Amino acid sequence: MATESEIRDWFAARIPAGWFSGPPEIEADGDEILVLGTLPDDPAAKEGAEERIRRFREESREQRMRIAEEGQRRFRRKVSWGARVGDHARTFTTLSMPVMTRLRQPERQVLDTLIAAGVARSRSEALAWCVRLVAEKQAEWLKDLKSALQAVEKARAKGPRL
Repeated sequence: MATESEIRDWFAARIPAGWFSGPPEIEADGDEILVLGTLPDDPAAKEGAEERIRRFREESREQRMRIAEEGQRRFRRKVSWGARVGDHARTFTTLSMPVMTRLRQPERQVLDTLIAAGVARSRSEALAWCVRLVAEKQAEWLKDLKSALQAVEKARAKGPRL
């Protein structure tokens, strides 16, 4: 399986100059690769962030699809895209994967409380809400974990091959 560094380099070589103001963020897991780029500043643009992202999505669609198809064949994962303008980010064509889990009654009660309070419409939505909350509130800790995992990946790459 390709490393995030290999994936990042592969996309960097294919994304047209001028699409983004810098290298895009690349997030990858076993199912999906998300390419999220910051759109360049456009002082002449009169539209808002959402409209600029919509325009980028439409104008780049054909090229993005070609890059995605090639990436999907190479990495055997779905390729999704997103764009950012300032603090506003929008992703498109992203996967939503079912996840099976076993929860005991106290954990189910947490989800059911979120449903009763109107925070979520289902246990699935409540669980997704909980995951987003952990990601938001523990972002620094998760970042440290990812860095540690990348260090392990680098050490494994330098190690002996079987």
